[in-house]
Amino acid sequence: MSRLEIMDTTLRDGEQTQGISFSPGEKLQLAKFFLTELGVDRVEIASARVSKGELKGAEKIARWAAEVGKLGKVEVLGFIDNGQSVEWIKNAGLKVVNLLSKGSLRHLEKQLKKTPEEHVKEIRREVALTREAGIDVNIYLEDWSNGMLLSPDYVFYMMDALKEENIKRFMLPDTLGILNPDQTYTLCKKMTEAYPLLHFDFHAHNDYDLSVANVLAAVKAGVKGIHTTVNGLGERAGNAPLSSVIGILHDHLKMKTGIREENINKASMLVERFSGIRIPVNKPIVGENVFTQTSGIHADGDSKDNLYYNDLLPERFGRVRKYALGKLSGKASIKKNLETLGFHLDEEALKQVTQKIIELGDKKERVTADDLPYIIADVLDNGLKHKQIFIRNYSLTLSAGMRPMAHIRVQIKDSLHENSSVGDGQYDAFMKALWKIYDDIGKEKPVLIDYRVTIPPGGKTDALVETIIKWEFRNRTITTKGLDGDQTVAAIKATEKMLNIIEQ
Repeated sequence: MSRLEIMDTTLRDGEQTQGISFSPGEKLQLAKFFLTELGVDRVEIASARVSKGELKGAEKIARWAAEVGKLGKVEVLGFIDNGQSVEWIKNAGLKVVNLLSKGSLRHLEKQLKKTPEEHVKEIRREVALTREAGIDVNIYLEDWSNGMLLSPDYVFYMMDALKEENIKRFMLPDTLGILNPDQTYTLCKKMTEAYPLLHFDFHAHNDYDLSVANVLAAVKAGVKGIHTTVNGLGERAGNAPLSSVIGILHDHLKMKTGIREENINKASMLVERFSGIRIPVNKPIVGENVFTQTSGIHADGDSKDNLYYNDLLPERFGRVRKYALGKLSGKASIKKNLETLGFHLDEEALKQVTQKIIELGDKKERVTADDLPYIIADVLDNGLKHKQIFIRNYSLTLSAGMRPMAHIRVQIKDSLHENSSVGDGQYDAFMKALWKIYDDIGKEKPVLIDYRVTIPPGGKTDALVETIIKWEFRNRTITTKGLDGDQTVAAIKATEKMLNIIEQ
């Protein structure tokens, strides 16, 4: 088993995703998590000379990295600009530059309008300046994939001219995501065979949805480092997603990395929260649905001998296997969910509950494990605790130039409680009024961790809106949903359901 370097560029290349801009504080939190909890070997955190905010973020990360001995793991994209990038990086307190050079003759001639000899001379001058400043140098050969396909003599001229320079890593980007795995293997192999003593990184883009496959090919060809982003963020179709890359490296190639798999999902959720870019529910390893079996026959097979498991076990990534409830559910799926909740039903009761869930699924209603106690009580009236908390009345106001306000009346068992609050939105005002009541009577409160609204397409203003909210209570995640023509009312219904679940 070989050891492969993972360089994550979520904070630099990932930030080139349309609409994303991490704040300096967010960059610091993510850099800390990536280098300490997740276990990446290096992070690329910024582009030099871009903005004051970029500099502030780099300075924050530099101070922390210096304190914990990780300055050599923090990298910044720099340019051939007669030492301006070097000065920027030095002033930020950092020690590594990833120098951007041209890896294809077309880019050199059309964009820079220079000869290969002129470009090499400039790069040598820049490398000398970085070494004088005490900064380590890696070099990107931008558009290297097109360079190898269209102007290989130029690429090898560059390599021959620079191989004796004090450059730590040569980084090979498929800048436009044009390669397939066969091409990636062939081109990377040419590099590793021609220069066996040099360290090569491969930097994949996902324009043809081949970034992960190309990473597999590049590692087979002998590259020593791979660039990733969390959740596959990046320009256009994005970069190679760290989660999938680690899956193939650990399972298919038996490679060693420093990545702690159990923290991959945490990193994914952290980036989702800061970026505002939601993870597709079917995204391998980190998607919400990827460890959920929907078919009843799959649940049955898992009950008998884990017949529908593969090596990507959810526990590896800090997750759990789930069994969906809906029209495809069989008794085995229902049993799996009931076991999780600690319920045991006889065959006749199980049959009735299964039929009810199938009926709800046919109506396109979503059913979660947290709905099961209500379904059981509704179908069987079997003595389970009924609702003890009711949102009896509420008044929500929204006025131009004034903060939204909520006045609510809540029944908890046999007592009525009333309170008011303002908030940043109507639902926020409602929740603040509710938590005032909970504080007054000393009740423990859950934490809202996600809020999602689904609106049917077509532009109908009277369509039903589904609001799905995730809560955390005593280390348990609870998902509740509400359905109504009004988004806020749907959220209030989901909240009432959650209050009763934790009350039970």
